Amino acid sequence: MASGSKKIQQLARQFFKLSLVDGGLSTDLVTGVLQYLEKHRPPNSLAVLRAYQRLIAAEIARGQAVVEHAGSINDTVLASVATAMTRRYQRPIASVARRNDTLLAGLRVRVGDDVYESSVAGQLAALATAV
Repeated sequence: MASGSKKIQQLARQFFKLSLVDGGLSTDLVTGVLQYLEKHRPPNSLAVLRAYQRLIAAEIARGQAVVEHAGSINDTVLASVATAMTRRYQRPIASVARRNDTLLAGLRVRVGDDVYESSVAGQLAALATAV
């Protein structure tokens, strides 16, 4: 069973590598991979598609700064976050706004698995754990 899972992951990684151009995800190549998989279904095709989808989602998350905010946010702030994250990660990062009323005030920025927080809710939570 474990070797089957390993083969599924290996195949998904191969398809993922075929989806990249110059280190970035190509929509056309992803479409091509999906069309190929539709015509030539590998064993455990659903599991392969799920593994491939996880890899694609992780790659998309690496290129996006999700900016959570409680109040309104303007395009200038989003652009400055994108510029700062692009400089920090040394790759193009686009910012996407997402409203989150639990923050009270401030921002929470997520790029892939990294989280940067300057919200009042985050500061209160840090104080609560310090006491």
